Amino acid sequence: MQGEDTRERVRHAGEQGRPGGSGVPERGGSDDGDEGSPGSSAGRGGGRARPRGNPRRAGKRGRRRTLRWVASVLSLLILGTAGAGYLYYEHLNANIKTDDLNLGKNGMADHKANAAGQTPLNILLIGSDARDSAANKALGGARDTFDGPPLADVQMLVHLSADRSNMSVISMPRDTVLKIPECTDRNGKVFKATGWTLTNESLQRGGPGCTVATWYKLTGITIDHFMQVDFAGVVSMADAIGGVPVCVRQNVHSRNSAGQGSGLKLKAGTTSVKGEQALQWLRTRYGFKDGTDLARTEAQHMYMNSMVRELRRSTKLTDPAKLRNLAEAATSALTVDAGLDTVAKLYALAEEFQQVPTERITMTTMPNFYTQRSSFAGKVEPLQPDAEQVFRMVREDIPLDGKASKRKAPAAPNDPAAEPAQIGVSVQNGTYTDELGAARGRATEIAGVLTGKGFTRTTADKQTNPQDRTVVFYPSAELAGDALAVAKAVGLPASSVKKSTDVSGVTLVVGADWREGTAYPKSAAKDDGKAPSSANPLSAGNTKACMPVQPGFTW
Repeated sequence: MQGEDTRERVRHAGEQGRPGGSGVPERGGSDDGDEGSPGSSAGRGGGRARPRGNPRRAGKRGRRRTLRWVASVLSLLILGTAGAGYLYYEHLNANIKTDDLNLGKNGMADHKANAAGQTPLNILLIGSDARDSAANKALGGARDTFDGPPLADVQMLVHLSADRSNMSVISMPRDTVLKIPECTDRNGKVFKATGWTLTNESLQRGGPGCTVATWYKLTGITIDHFMQVDFAGVVSMADAIGGVPVCVRQNVHSRNSAGQGSGLKLKAGTTSVKGEQALQWLRTRYGFKDGTDLARTEAQHMYMNSMVRELRRSTKLTDPAKLRNLAEAATSALTVDAGLDTVAKLYALAEEFQQVPTERITMTTMPNFYTQRSSFAGKVEPLQPDAEQVFRMVREDIPLDGKASKRKAPAAPNDPAAEPAQIGVSVQNGTYTDELGAARGRATEIAGVLTGKGFTRTTADKQTNPQDRTVVFYPSAELAGDALAVAKAVGLPASSVKKSTDVSGVTLVVGADWREGTAYPKSAAKDDGKAPSSANPLSAGNTKACMPVQPGFTW
């Protein structure tokens, strides 16, 4: 029958489309009641079960049943029971726009699985200020920017832990000063690496894949996917959700005497914003706190946390029409990489996120300071060592909220390390920076250190390979143990060991973070197991967050 064939095709697409593997791990419990899956045996049955035992648990079971019903409704809307359902599924797929994941000159290292075989998931969220359509132009902005190259005005890296117990988000202010690596767009056009510039310009250099490459160069964090949305997309998704509650401490009007500002006008307290008003909230700088881009980032975090809470309120998602509107808005608003280019893949990703309790979602801002570079007055740079501490915690899958997780240590390689004297190691000098040049003789010096520790087959390679952070590369699984042994010998963390097909053997590249000394320098950041206070962490479980209003912008 046509309906049965349709369901089988869509079921198969769903199985093949799960990000990060062929299946999704079993879902753990959470206080949000986000358990179960469409069609699971726990969600079936015609009779009404009598609650037994703890009434609170019975209440959770009720919420879970509601969520399973919601998921079933969504499945029916997408899958249908005949050919029309399949056509609608294909229609939603056609809405989704795609682009290349990584346009950088160098690839990204593979993830390391933990002892349970689990791997983390990193997704870069990009908000584009493109004014290249009638809908985007109608939402305002200077006319001289119409049809011009877009800027990546919002950049948030979402890290889903390997055990799915917690989620960490790092925002990079759009006014961050850094260097963008060489990028090549899908038509073969090469954008050469830049000197100091603003991070939001990365999107103009071939597309979102260049923003991904820029993040990877700065942080060393492997990025699995990106999701990009423009102004019109924000408006349509906010409307589909039905509004997102936001809070200001005083009446606010984001407009100054020069006409600058988003136009946002709210009364003190909590207001549910949607449509253009939601976009105004996300774009407001003049009127919040100190009127800077950092204040805007803080307001964006509050909005995102509130949106998560709204999406998780089961009563908001029991309306089939609202679900359909949300599916239309989301698929039409997004530009994604090939790994997320179908509804099935996006749905599988949503299931991964559902496993994280709301209170274990932590929003942070990259620690930063106002740059002293005269041509970038009022802009910021990463504050070290705090920024590197945040990046390292994400690389090593350490929760930014400081709470214990079910995280397991990285799995030991299947092939144990050989004796040091049997391991061939090539050492390269990667200390070059534009400001300081290369630290001379570093490859020879560190090769001598390894030789002294018994790695007698170590050689200093004349090849230079600039790296921000020291790294040990290995080409294949059978050398993973050897690479870890080399890292341990010089005091490098396990997260510094990366698989790469660009090397033929174990290769230690001494980076710009190790310009002197024979022992790898320990971070000066306070390491107490949670994000530094300079990252301004905010939990999605905090329902009392409220934006301060900038003096002079009240009414």
